[in-house]
Amino acid sequence: MTMDTVPAVESAMSVPRWRSLLFVPVHVPRFVETAHERGADGIILDLEDSVPQDKKGEARKQLSESVAKVARNGASVLVRVNRGLRALAADLDAAVTAGVEALVLPKTESAEWVLEIANAVSELERERNLPLGRIRFLAQIETPAALQRLEAIASAHSRMVAMALGPEDFSAAVGGAPEFDLLLMPNLSVLFAARAAGLLPLGFVGSIGDFSDTHKLREAAAHAQRLGFAGALAIHPAQIAIFNEAFSPSAREIEWAGRVLAAKEDAATRGVSAFSLNGKMIDPPVVRRANEILALASNN
Repeated sequence: MTMDTVPAVESAMSVPRWRSLLFVPVHVPRFVETAHERGADGIILDLEDSVPQDKKGEARKQLSESVAKVARNGASVLVRVNRGLRALAADLDAAVTAGVEALVLPKTESAEWVLEIANAVSELERERNLPLGRIRFLAQIETPAALQRLEAIASAHSRMVAMALGPEDFSAAVGGAPEFDLLLMPNLSVLFAARAAGLLPLGFVGSIGDFSDTHKLREAAAHAQRLGFAGALAIHPAQIAIFNEAFSPSAREIEWAGRVLAAKEDAATRGVSAFSLNGKMIDPPVVRRANEILALASNN
């Protein structure tokens, strides 16, 4: 196995702002046609679970046209590929094309697997005169084996940009149901590994399929934001607005961050780095949080 080398200009690309990523089955034209109207930060054109086996070939043929359609309002375009080697090879041949920003890699279990796919994508980019390294990777963690290798997976290649737990597949793999107690630890493990590697941690502690209870979903998304997650994957348009709101700073947070930075400037004139604001201590980690809130607010 050879490790692909990506030029520094491409490997240093900024981390995207993905509060919401909506899965869209490529083989269903009416979903593709309306995806750009949903308000998602990114659209995942799915070639995997939502596409029946006998429709996958046709879905690949429709992929290039679908990329242009779902990108009409400026959303990022991602493609979820299949895990099996034969299907994966056909998926990559279709998906490595202009307009695709990232590939979603299901059931990722090792850094070696990420490297194999990265090398194949680089070959296709060179052959097609596409910018080398522009297509990033979002790894889905869906098996217990992957939990033991999260650090290696997260830092496997410069194409890695995000990680997310697949709650349904993970729960099935351990013989359980996608409930809070089962999913908290693996979600936190993905969160920590992603943050340590400078990647986007995506997800929330719960079932991705439970979209009808909007109150419960809103609570789960708000909880995920407090834990440190940056966004979540959606399987239904009803989830988009909830995720966009939950993973955006509130007006109260923005006002607080502004007061923190103003107080910091005043403290700096007095030569101190830790100070009190409304009865609470403010030190460099809190100032960092305030800066992050305002940066996120400016990108919404």
